[in-house]
Amino acid sequence: MVETRLYSRGTVLFRQGEAGECMYQVERGMVGVFDHYGEKDECKLAELMSGEMFGEMSLLDGQPRSATVVVLEENTSITEIREADFTEFITKNAAQGLMLAEQMSRRLRKTTQKYVEACRTIYETVEAEKTGAPKSENLLTRFRDLVEAYLKSLRGE
Repeated sequence: MVETRLYSRGTVLFRQGEAGECMYQVERGMVGVFDHYGEKDECKLAELMSGEMFGEMSLLDGQPRSATVVVLEENTSITEIREADFTEFITKNAAQGLMLAEQMSRRLRKTTQKYVEACRTIYETVEAEKTGAPKSENLLTRFRDLVEAYLKSLRGE
């Protein structure tokens, strides 16, 4: 059954590590996606707004939730699509299915780009250390940018 509900700010929709039995679509408002929510090393991974979907990974691969999702704005309206209704929902709403695939593709591409840049920067840093070569200003800037982006995510910026 597909159902839309209103949520208060601070409501935890699901927690990292839980089994996933549904996915969601933000109709109005905003949610935050967090790694290690409520812990010392909490990191905000994303903010999702109207039209964006989340929670689909657990429906597709059967694995536990990879993050915690928390409502960030009062009166956020969210549609819940239960696992039993997922196939029918996608079949009847081809545009929604395509939008879901596009969103997943964007997220994967962004994560891959960040991962490759981090690996490249670490590799070049290690190589410079091994050879004793001075680190280029570009390398230092990239490394600083990666660290700053990580620190901002920890602060929820």
